[in-house]
Amino acid sequence: MGLDLPQVLLVLGLLLTAAAGLSGWLHGTVLSISVLSLGAGIGLALADVIEVAPGDDWLVVVIELALVMTLFSDGLLVEEELLRERWRAPVRTLLAAMPLTLAFIGLAAKALFPDLSWAEAFLLGAVLSPTDPVVTSSVVSNLGVPAGVRHTLNLESGLNDGLALPFVLFFLILAEPGGDAARSGLELAGEAVVGAVIGAALGAGAGRLIGRLPGGAMTERYEGVYALGVALMAFGLAEATIGNGLIAAFVAGIVLAVSRPEIPEAFVGFNESVSATLQVATFVLFGALIVKIGFHASGPALLAFVPFMLLIARPAAVLLSFVGTRIPRSEQWFMAWFGPKGVASMLFALLAAESHAPHATIVFEVASFAILASIIAHGLTDTVGANWIARRMRA
Repeated sequence: MGLDLPQVLLVLGLLLTAAAGLSGWLHGTVLSISVLSLGAGIGLALADVIEVAPGDDWLVVVIELALVMTLFSDGLLVEEELLRERWRAPVRTLLAAMPLTLAFIGLAAKALFPDLSWAEAFLLGAVLSPTDPVVTSSVVSNLGVPAGVRHTLNLESGLNDGLALPFVLFFLILAEPGGDAARSGLELAGEAVVGAVIGAALGAGAGRLIGRLPGGAMTERYEGVYALGVALMAFGLAEATIGNGLIAAFVAGIVLAVSRPEIPEAFVGFNESVSATLQVATFVLFGALIVKIGFHASGPALLAFVPFMLLIARPAAVLLSFVGTRIPRSEQWFMAWFGPKGVASMLFALLAAESHAPHATIVFEVASFAILASIIAHGLTDTVGANWIARRMRA
């Protein structure tokens, strides 16, 4: 069923009002905005109110915007002291845990879905290896969670989206007939570096410019708009040249916050509001997409794959990456569990669906239902987990 513009705005208005109105109540329950938004999308699709297809160009735009704004907003929350003194744990999760997660998921995918080639199996691993800054946002903003844990999860979820993209594109090329993987691998690594440089330069430049603006300062109503402009410029400039836009947006947020610790509160508040709006829309659309695509691969294989991804692949990778550290065991287990899949994986799954890989449909369907399961599992345990580790810290 197609909706005209007034109907689209009506549905969107109802969803945003409901999400905002229920946010206070949800904060004290096991439910979350992401879970309810996902359920709303599924319900609206089943009722034939909205219809979403994987090939819709605007769907990719909405998901990409949501990811960019979430990454930039999370970057603004990074504290200079924590960045300087507690960098080892995030580095371990990025350089060890993420590749290990990719490898574990890829091996399981090949074993459970034998029709997939090795490249397609590891493509699925790459799609599902990054953690989601949207679902983790409720944890990294919870002051009951130890600062080191919040810092690690924030940096991990912010940077691994951009770092996972080269792996996704590499295995996409490898899975397609005639792809030159060796050459593409070097290009993709270069894009990540260029994206970080562009983001750092724009973030630093925007920070220095604050004190040198005509009139001495911005008017209050445009402070948040200034930061929004920086986020969009970082992503756009990186993508328009040879950089990774996701990394550029996150690094721009970090450098802007670190270079100007006294940045106006509107920088964070306004951009978090924009991010939250796009997050609700993204989860609703993804729920509708799940209804549209269905599932045509092996059901028993999927039932084995999802628990492996949630309970073994990510936890084992994180715990292995923390071997030899002095991080308390409770914090290690918390970070090992809390690796939700979300917006970034949705975007990467759509890239896989649009590729020419022989079994792109299987990769997309398995990834979609794995993301669905992760959003539900982690969305229902974020408050419980945060309260648990807060009690452990007090004890």
